Amino acid sequence: MTSLDGIPGPLADELDTPSALTLSRVRLGAGGPLGSVRIAEGKVVAVVVEGELEGPVLDLDGRTVLPGLWDAHVHAAQWAGNRHRVDLAGLGSARKVAEAVRLHSVGLPAGEVLMGQGFRDGLWPDAPHKALLDQVCPDRPVALISADLHAAWLNSACLQLVGRGDHETGLLREHQAFEALQALPAVPAEVLDRWVAEACRDAAARGVTGIIDFHFSDNIADWSRRAANSPLDIRVQAAVYPRHLDAAIERGLRTGDVLPATDGLLQAGPLKLFTDGSLNTRTALCCDPYPGLEGTPEAYGIEETPYEELVRLMRRAVGHGIEPAVHAIGDRANTLALDAFAAVGRPGRIEHAQLLTAADIGRFAALGVTAGVQPAHATDDRDVADRHWAGRTGRAFAYADLLAAGARLEFGSDAPVSPLDPWLGIAAAVHRTGDERPAWHPEQRVPVRAALAASARGRSEIRVGDAADLVVVEVDPLEADARTLREMPVHATMLGGRWTHGPY
Repeated sequence: MTSLDGIPGPLADELDTPSALTLSRVRLGAGGPLGSVRIAEGKVVAVVVEGELEGPVLDLDGRTVLPGLWDAHVHAAQWAGNRHRVDLAGLGSARKVAEAVRLHSVGLPAGEVLMGQGFRDGLWPDAPHKALLDQVCPDRPVALISADLHAAWLNSACLQLVGRGDHETGLLREHQAFEALQALPAVPAEVLDRWVAEACRDAAARGVTGIIDFHFSDNIADWSRRAANSPLDIRVQAAVYPRHLDAAIERGLRTGDVLPATDGLLQAGPLKLFTDGSLNTRTALCCDPYPGLEGTPEAYGIEETPYEELVRLMRRAVGHGIEPAVHAIGDRANTLALDAFAAVGRPGRIEHAQLLTAADIGRFAALGVTAGVQPAHATDDRDVADRHWAGRTGRAFAYADLLAAGARLEFGSDAPVSPLDPWLGIAAAVHRTGDERPAWHPEQRVPVRAALAASARGRSEIRVGDAADLVVVEVDPLEADARTLREMPVHATMLGGRWTHGPY
């Protein structure tokens, strides 16, 4: 921590909420020279190399300052809520999950729904079934959400609660899962908003200054309420779903428009659309069948939105200044999404872009489509990909190929699928491993500088005139090994000239 010994009280107060401040003896970007940065009125107003600027001054003792980081794909309310649920990550079978449910059910208030999140059944030796949960928790509703958010496992009591008491297995996928979870008793808005605020403060402690929130709700209304109640600690682009598209159009909102009374921190986001499901649930739409599902109706995954409807919704959105953001995971889904962008003739985003055909790699740049990708998924899903996309993983999570073809990458976490921590994604993109195993498809590694830029919405330098959204780190990322990069010690985070984390 930077010592404030000897700093007069009034100056220390000014450093807490600075209207003007100089960050001195700071490395200007990854691998950058020593210099100073002057902040005033929420913007960077001067940058000098090997020189000093006028005070008040905060000496950062050679630490590195970077553009503030963004998580370009978050489900904020679900991430915040899941931090208060049973963590099922890493449990290797349905029976182990059921045992975890049994242990966590002890002592809960009668009638309270036991919520869990994070199971991955794609490699399990046994299948999730309501009977397993009924054995350990027969009277209390239990709802477990898969790590990829595309499946829910419910016991009989919970199935009755959501009006699906006749469901054969209790394992619901895609729309059935979404509808069942929405039918559960809602967390009170004031409680959820408090959880979201806590999650945002924790994100700021990891250098995050902004997110694109794809939570499945009326995000603009939810974030407007939060901003009205207390200052936001991050910038938010609030995505719109089709059921809220007409309302956004009637208000004249365009992607990037700042919402009133939010201190400029809340913007209207893109329109979220779906082409397919996910890898773990074997619903991602692919050109080849999933092993063991050959000959079944969903052998190739599922098409969530018919192509004609996808194009119609995209045309309506872009006609009113709203950028489409299309979920596409399987290679067939990505081809359909790119075809739709070609038909509409306007740029936008594809979220995930996990499996691509060789022919589609270059189309991202040609069509001006941003690839909103989650590098931590490459390390988290390497085993399930090797099983269900066997022989095709050379073109899975193909970030180096996309960069070489000129595509714009923006990194996110898809929290709660992966933790809302941009350094995990940066390290995964650079090293292609999240543990002690060798790199998985190391040919798809990206350089540290490119990973940092993809985590800062393209910003790679501290520039005069930019908003003073900055992160100060203890270690130059270019000098960090894999573990240090994953665990990067963040000294301070600034949002529009205001400290949201640190610096002392």
